[in-house]
Amino acid sequence: MVNEVAASSERMMTPELMVTGEAVALEVLPASPGARILSGLIDYALYGAGLVVTVLTGVPIGGRIFPNASDALVVAMLSLVFLGWLVGMPLAVEVLSRGRSAGRLVTGSRIVRDDGGAVRLRHSLVRALVGVVEVWLLGGIPAIATSVVTRRGKRLGDLLAGTYAVRIRNGGVDAPPILMPPELSVWARDADLRSLPGHLALVVRTFLQRASSMQPQARMRLATQLAAQAEPYVAPPPPPHTHPERFLAALLAARRDREFMLELRDRRLEDNALTTMQNPPHEVAAPAAQA
Repeated sequence: MVNEVAASSERMMTPELMVTGEAVALEVLPASPGARILSGLIDYALYGAGLVVTVLTGVPIGGRIFPNASDALVVAMLSLVFLGWLVGMPLAVEVLSRGRSAGRLVTGSRIVRDDGGAVRLRHSLVRALVGVVEVWLLGGIPAIATSVVTRRGKRLGDLLAGTYAVRIRNGGVDAPPILMPPELSVWARDADLRSLPGHLALVVRTFLQRASSMQPQARMRLATQLAAQAEPYVAPPPPPHTHPERFLAALLAARRDREFMLELRDRRLEDNALTTMQNPPHEVAAPAAQA
């Protein structure tokens, strides 16, 4: 192990780097500052162009539809247009594409969490809101400065959201999913994994995805090291004589499954909230359907 970070926060600015005896670096490579700047220029140029076109075409149309509109109504409509293009559109693109965008497709990058997982709605919302200040209001100067200074090329929105941009190899094949070892399923179901640091989970995930290409001795040695690092963050510990690599696989599989269940719960809550909002208030009759 070459570099070991002692902090346990998921919002790490220093990547975890481990090198085996065969010089295999276990690190997801962050996108370079140049790639991040280029993708940002493409994305925000598209959003800016859409905003300009919407304003130029919407103002004349709105003037015809609302010829006697007050100044307050005009300001409200323009505010909604600006909010939609500066916050709503980047948020929708990033959430629906799971961290991709037009600029990131060109540069071959993706936004992920600090532990390597896919971004969720809250991460993209923080990035979009902070982007209004650091990109639109301040001309992108803070974003460029922090991308150059930080080790993972993060802008301010990434530092607050706990995300960063990673390179994606063109033409690469997605790694197979990590499976739960059957003999550890009962243990993993009741184990407390909340203290596992995000940077350590990222290193474990990278190791499991690349383990098949490593030499057996180095593979076993590194699996033992990673298991020893992860075990203090898990309660209760795995059963005695558990193979370290299967322990790591059970750890990440359980972590992934719990995140998936949380995502399903959040979506159900959102659907229930939308259904509740569509129902009329108490003692107010729903409008009758027209024949």
